[in-house]
Amino acid sequence: MTEKNLTIKKHAEVSRIRIKIRAYDNKIIDQATKTIIETAERNDAKVVGPVPLPTEVNKFTVNRSTFVHKDAREQYEMRIHKRLIDILDASAKCIDALMSLNLPSGVDVEIKM
Repeated sequence: MTEKNLTIKKHAEVSRIRIKIRAYDNKIIDQATKTIIETAERNDAKVVGPVPLPTEVNKFTVNRSTFVHKDAREQYEMRIHKRLIDILDASAKCIDALMSLNLPSGVDVEIKM
């Protein structure tokens, strides 16, 4: 086997946990990612990230009044901030610490193994 194939095979064997974090507030999501990274590093796991994913923006346009004054409108937008963290070489102790983590409310966490 060539050297490149060996490194690809080693990466395939490594256990990887992918964590996707979503929140409406960017300060809360940064605080949650910091907590997750500190917990993983405390348990001797290698952390890749956080990778900021594109912010999803939902825009809504609403008429200010009913029936008349069609040109008078209000616009609202809802921003969803996203981060991606990969944790490599996670032990059972590290996984338990991540599962029992207390994150701020308003943060959606999706974990894939």
